[in-house]
Amino acid sequence: MEAFLEDINNVLNNGEIPNLYSLPEDIMEVMDNMREVNKNAPGFKNLGDAEIWQDFINKCKNNVHIVLAMSPIGEDIKRRLRMFPSLVNCCAIDWFLAWPHDALMSVADVFLKDVEDLPEVEGIVKICVDMQTRVTALTTKYFSESKI
Repeated sequence: MEAFLEDINNVLNNGEIPNLYSLPEDIMEVMDNMREVNKNAPGFKNLGDAEIWQDFINKCKNNVHIVLAMSPIGEDIKRRLRMFPSLVNCCAIDWFLAWPHDALMSVADVFLKDVEDLPEVEGIVKICVDMQTRVTALTTKYFSESKI
């Protein structure tokens, strides 16, 4: 949804979503809460409404954390990154790589060890790891063949 990505882009870039606080009552409530929270902060009593609002925006920017997962495959991601540059400029991007064999074994073992009446747990763990490894190999093959 492009509108959602536009809001995320604005939050990442400016710390706010335009027109989120469009009603005067909403803005006054934020201002009153900011005054209450910061009443003992040095120099805060001398701040005007614009400075208090900017302090609110700065606190939003510093304290909001967003986790956004997107598939890097296809033209959609390229177009979205061009349209919403904060997705690159204001983010830490983690590219998740393939898991090692031992890690896959460990995860499968943890999830299957408490299943009651499960015969041959070790064999089932090996099958789970084999399926994951084969799917990873097939997706790599599909990617290279389809040239996406």
